[in-house]
Amino acid sequence: MALTARDALAARLRSGGSVFAEDEADLLLAAGDGDAVRLRGLVQRRLAGEPLEYVLGWAAFDGHRVRVTPGVFVPRARTRVVVTEAARRLRRYDRVVDLCCGAGAVAMALLERVGALDLVAADIDPDATEVAAENLGDRGIVVTGNLFDPLPTRFCGAVDVLAVNAPYVPTDAIATMPPEARDHEHRVALDGGADGLDLHRRIAAGAADWVRRGGSVVIEVSAEQAPVSAELFRTAGFTTDVVRDDDVDGTCVVATLPA
Repeated sequence: MALTARDALAARLRSGGSVFAEDEADLLLAAGDGDAVRLRGLVQRRLAGEPLEYVLGWAAFDGHRVRVTPGVFVPRARTRVVVTEAARRLRRYDRVVDLCCGAGAVAMALLERVGALDLVAADIDPDATEVAAENLGDRGIVVTGNLFDPLPTRFCGAVDVLAVNAPYVPTDAIATMPPEARDHEHRVALDGGADGLDLHRRIAAGAADWVRRGGSVVIEVSAEQAPVSAELFRTAGFTTDVVRDDDVDGTCVVATLPA
């Protein structure tokens, strides 16, 4: 029996190391949109090792598509634990910061789950904030700078939820990451310092100036690092819980500033 175009493409992708070759074939065929030249280019990029999300121009996250461009951090399913814990603490029009926002995936998901929010997304990488601005449109403000530095002064002491996916990979562990991450995503989106928690320390030290009394920080971390991260926020005056979501293999620390 002759192979279909989809079967032939899946076979090529599988031989190139794809674990989900059939799914990737379907996505690439859709992206090619019947243009053989365009499809050939997309397939060649994928076979050369470029992440599928960069080839397609989008990543799936929390039920919707997030535009991504080469170098910008690709949202992972595990970050949905941050979205879930942040959303359950929010009401419409609350004040929210998506800190270390990357392409703005967390902000987009919160807008979909909660509705209109007074939202600012911030990242130090201008390539990331450029894409985040496209993704959010007029539904939020996107700013570029180092952690809290670019946030509007009206947010000082008034943030209901600070949702954070700061880099937490230890520097020496970056070499062990899958090549699609270590060779393609900007290092600033991955490197968390010697133990992975350099950014957590800085965020814990400064968050109380921005979060309102009774407000929370929801910050992603590995299960192994979570006790240390939680202690950083306790030392800064927050009460803390560690939340684990096995469905998405995600862990976060929820730190609340006492009312």
